[in-house]
Amino acid sequence: MTYDRDRIEALLDEGVRDKVYPGAVWAVGDATGTLAHGTTGVLDPDEPDVPMHTDTVFDAASLTKILAVWSSIGALWEDGTLDLDQPLGSFWREVTGHPLGAVTARQLLTHTAGVPLRAQLKNLYGTDPHEIRRGVLQEQLHRTPGEAVEYTDRAALILGYLAEHLSGRPLDQLATARTWHPLGMTGTRFGPLPADLAARCAPTELDQDTDTHLKGVAHDFSARLLGGVCGIAGVFTVLDDLATFLQYTLAPAASQLRAGFGIEWINRSLAIETGQLQPARGLFWHQAPGTTTEEDVWVHYGFTGTGMWISPIKGRWAVLLTNKLYYTRDRAPLTDIRNSFRELAFK
Repeated sequence: MTYDRDRIEALLDEGVRDKVYPGAVWAVGDATGTLAHGTTGVLDPDEPDVPMHTDTVFDAASLTKILAVWSSIGALWEDGTLDLDQPLGSFWREVTGHPLGAVTARQLLTHTAGVPLRAQLKNLYGTDPHEIRRGVLQEQLHRTPGEAVEYTDRAALILGYLAEHLSGRPLDQLATARTWHPLGMTGTRFGPLPADLAARCAPTELDQDTDTHLKGVAHDFSARLLGGVCGIAGVFTVLDDLATFLQYTLAPAASQLRAGFGIEWINRSLAIETGQLQPARGLFWHQAPGTTTEEDVWVHYGFTGTGMWISPIKGRWAVLLTNKLYYTRDRAPLTDIRNSFRELAFK
C-alpha cells in the first residue's frame, strides 16, 4: 500500500488558495511511526509572514471525545472498573431513578442511548456548572435507548462525568494520568492555554464580544461554560502527539509505551457495535464516509477543522489539522478535502 505525497500537498495547498482554511498540518504513518508529514499556509491571515508549523497548537474540538473520553473510559473498562452493559443507575447514584439510569455506557459510546441531540447547556440549565451537571444527568430521554443511532455531544459529556465519578478525578487529570503522560503527549492539554502556548495556537472563529479570533480558548461554547474541561471539547493538541496516540492505537503491543487502554479496547472500538442500525458505529469511532467494512478506515472529526483516521487492516493512520473555522462554519468545502485526503493517505 502506498500514499501519494505530491497529490496530498497539492490538495492541501489548493485548500489554502480557495480559503477553505488559513493553513493545514498533516501526517501519514504506520505502526513504526510517521511516514510523511507537511504543512501549508499560515497560522493567522492577519500575520501572513508566520507560516503553519508542525508544532502549531490546534483546538482539537471533538477529537477531545477520543483523546480524553474514549481513552479514559477504555482504561476504566480494561481495569475492571466499568461494565459497558450495566445500567448506569445500578451504580451511579446521581442518575438512579432518572431516565438516564436505564442507559448503558455502550449505548452512549455508540450514540444509541436516546439522549437529547444537542447540548444547549446555557439555555436549559443556566451557567452554574453544578446545575448544568444535575440538569444533564436528570434530563428526559429523546427516544428509547437502542432504538436509533443519533450523534449527540451529550453522550461524551455524560461519559466524561461518568469517568470522573468512577475514577474520583477530574477528566483532565484522568486523561493526563492514564493516557497523555504515559504516551509522552506533552503538547496535549485542556484549555484555556497559557500565553506561551496560545501564541503558537491556530486561531479559530471570530468572537463577537471581543472582535478577535479565539486563540488558546476553546471554540466550543459548552467547554468554555464549564471552565474549559468537559467531554464534549476543550482539548488542545499538536501533530506529534496525535501521531504518537494513533501509532499506539494501531499497534499497542509493538509499542514501548503503555497507556491505560490496550488492544482489547481498541479491537472492540474499531468494529461495528450497532448491529443493523445505520449509520454503523464502533465505540465513539465511525467508518470513514465512502469506505466499507472490508476497507476498515475509521475516523473522528473536530468542528474546528481537525480530523484523524486509523485502519488496523491497512496498517496505517493519518492526521489532518486545519483551522477552517477561521473563515466559515460551512462544512462542505472541508468535507471534500477530507475525503480526498483520506483516499490519498490510504491508497
